[in-house]
Amino acid sequence: MKKSKKKSPSKSKTILILIGVIIVATIALVILNTAKRVTVAEDTRIFIPTGASYSDLTDTLDHYNIVGQKSTFNLMARARGLNKHVKSGSYVVKPGMSYIQLIQKLYTGNQTPIRLTIGKYRTLRQLCDGVATKMEFSSDTLYKVLTDKDFLDVYHLTPQTVIEAFTQNTYEVYWNSSPKRFVERMMMETDAFWNDDRTKQLKAMELSRNQVVTLASIVEEETNKNGEKADIASVYLNRLRKGMRLEADPTVKYAVGDFTLRRILERHLQTPSPYNTYLNPGLPPGPICLPSVESIDAVLKNKQTNYIYFCAKEDFSGYHNFATTYQQHLANAARYHRALNARKI
Repeated sequence: MKKSKKKSPSKSKTILILIGVIIVATIALVILNTAKRVTVAEDTRIFIPTGASYSDLTDTLDHYNIVGQKSTFNLMARARGLNKHVKSGSYVVKPGMSYIQLIQKLYTGNQTPIRLTIGKYRTLRQLCDGVATKMEFSSDTLYKVLTDKDFLDVYHLTPQTVIEAFTQNTYEVYWNSSPKRFVERMMMETDAFWNDDRTKQLKAMELSRNQVVTLASIVEEETNKNGEKADIASVYLNRLRKGMRLEADPTVKYAVGDFTLRRILERHLQTPSPYNTYLNPGLPPGPICLPSVESIDAVLKNKQTNYIYFCAKEDFSGYHNFATTYQQHLANAARYHRALNARKI
């Protein structure tokens, strides 16, 4: 019979030592994971820029007093490889989060989206400036994408119409998104906004999406009273059908470049611009602002009226008097102008 080989005492001792080391390391890891936690008392958002170094990351953590025991955190972070694997993004650090959880979040780039509200911007530059205050990219880099001919040609847009690729709403986006990816995301959101119901309404009116958004932008600038937006839209739709000029004061403000004008004078009406609907027939070449959902739906409602004119009410309530004849309109306008004169506007 063969005799069974016995493990040498030295080999058995080595195995026992390794097992002991593993047990000690595991216990130490558990202790570190449970005992070493961030020091924030409330959700704290941090921003790690593209190209940031590990030193930049730790400086940010120091700035917000997130890590109480820096040497311990650095030891754990280096063991995970975070010092060589910094990912940009915006991260929310929650109270009670362990160092290991924070390190894993940063290592994997598990960032938390930011909330970005797209509002009523009047120009493309205003939109870029507003969006850039919330994103990592600059206003200029976003503007460059939105005016790049090759990029716009793919989506059949122009610098005058590209603003319609956005829709007023609040979105969750990643702070470090590239300008191009951000725009593509907004286009997807806008395509989703134009659902089957809105697309059917669009086809029934025999207008393009650009025409509806452009008209809605005029309605948006005419009133903030949602209850009368459909009536105002009907005025302009009736004028378009009759081949009349829109003669919309907001388009004159856009042409002049002064949105603070409270009274449109004759010299303003003579401003040469494709956006001046007193001088040019039909709709302007693109939206004069980014309209709200309510304004777009007011146009799509296609309310049937006989209104051809409207004028702000003399009580400055923000509402309007509507008229079917020019004589009625003149009477309404006269009351309003007297009110302006009384207030020396």
